[in-house]
Amino acid sequence: MTKVYVTGMGVVSAIGNNVAENRQSLIEGKTGLCKNAQYFSSKYTESHPFGEVRLSDDALRSSLTTHDTHGLTRTDLLAFRAFEEAIHDAGLTAKEWSNPKTGLISGSTVGGMVLTDQVFEDGSLRAQSKEFLESYDYCSHTLRLIESYQIQGVTDTINTACSSSANAIMLGARLIRSGRAQRMIVGGTDSLAKFTVNGFNSLQILSDELCQPFDENRKGLNLGEGAAYLVLESAELAAGKRIYGEVAGYGNSNDAYHASSLSEDAVGVLAAMEAALVEAGLAPDQIDYINAHGTATGNNDLTEITGFDKLFAQLPPFNSTKCYTGHTLAAAGGIEAVYSLLSISHGELYPGLHCQEPIAPVGQLPIANYQSQQEINAVLSNSFGFGGNCTSVVFTKVK
Repeated sequence: MTKVYVTGMGVVSAIGNNVAENRQSLIEGKTGLCKNAQYFSSKYTESHPFGEVRLSDDALRSSLTTHDTHGLTRTDLLAFRAFEEAIHDAGLTAKEWSNPKTGLISGSTVGGMVLTDQVFEDGSLRAQSKEFLESYDYCSHTLRLIESYQIQGVTDTINTACSSSANAIMLGARLIRSGRAQRMIVGGTDSLAKFTVNGFNSLQILSDELCQPFDENRKGLNLGEGAAYLVLESAELAAGKRIYGEVAGYGNSNDAYHASSLSEDAVGVLAAMEAALVEAGLAPDQIDYINAHGTATGNNDLTEITGFDKLFAQLPPFNSTKCYTGHTLAAAGGIEAVYSLLSISHGELYPGLHCQEPIAPVGQLPIANYQSQQEINAVLSNSFGFGGNCTSVVFTKVK
């Protein structure tokens, strides 16, 4: 069974419009969360921080190499931006990305719901324009990428809420390891939308302050937007290329506990982490860093810490990078995979932000300061979605 290597990455988020800018913000401990969002319209923008990408829709369109941007929503534009960086970073040619052995798996939950008002207008037969009529579902970005790049391999769109792009990575790696594909482009995209902001607010987990993952006094999450894609290649295709790391293991579980909460005994969280470690052939003490899901909600952080306490005799350095980007929903697993691979390839640990008082039962603070020249051989990245869908991915250093 072939190994699966990451040979290209692309990302756009509140802390940068490409991989290099994202890394620099992580090094500097510079959050992208702030009030008064510029491009997202909502009654909550003055009172609540959001992780908004610092590019207008027009700026996103003009930055793309594709010429047909008609009908692309902001969710789609973010996907195209990160996708293009990833394939160019991997040095792929048109012949390679349209090869039948190259596929695309992407995750999204917001999709065309970013145009909440436009959807209503169209549904009421009052819309002035029909430009976005085919763009409202969650898979439209994938279909447009397939069309624009003539992708002929296995394609799919995953909607498992906040674990979507982590599951895309898992599925892409499994397709390569089983011989059904040789190269997969995997990740996800989501944008800020009234529909999701109002929904999270109705759950009473949207914080009006900067989020504090794993802090005893956390008030809730901040929502963000972004996209990230990884180019996964078999060991044969990756030979001689720059490699960021290996997708060494993955695990998925569902605790079937509640529609919007995880079981407090961490049964699903623990099962996903254990399965990922088994697949990677690693013991818990071989994990050097954990990029936690860490939404800063009461339920998530307590459940995840409980899972850590049950799995690790000594908890390794951990943090949640959602204090930089906000919770980017389906894009979170992909964005955090990029950050995990940056830690491995550059030997760096990035600080968690806004955490002062650790929560029980572990009582350990996230990484407090930027650390360079670290030996990071294995990283565990967690992504948990509504409905109890829990996914963990293990990335390892290729020596």
